[in-house]
Amino acid sequence: MGRKAAIYNNGVLAGTLEKTDSQEFIFHYDEKYFNDSSSRAISLTLPKKQVEFRSSTLFPFFYGLLSEGVNKQTQCRVLRIDENDHFSLLLSIAHSDTIGAVTVKEITV
Repeated sequence: MGRKAAIYNNGVLAGTLEKTDSQEFIFHYDEKYFNDSSSRAISLTLPKKQVEFRSSTLFPFFYGLLSEGVNKQTQCRVLRIDENDHFSLLLSIAHSDTIGAVTVKEITV
């Protein structure tokens, strides 16, 4: 089974991000968030539309939330995450300490 994350914008549920078993990434906006005229798209590359955005790699917007260089190496070593497993790293670090308004929290079943 794939893994899922809830995406929050300023603490409000904006949508979900999923990594499927076939290694595809899917993002879609939450219906309540989409219907709120005051809510904005989380990214210019993920416009506020009622569609599933699909990608064979982690969307650049979410990749941009990750650390780089020595900080990334340190996080991966401490968390025991492969440096190429960007989704696991995103789930591990982007729940609280992000630049900007978007946070990511893993959905566990």
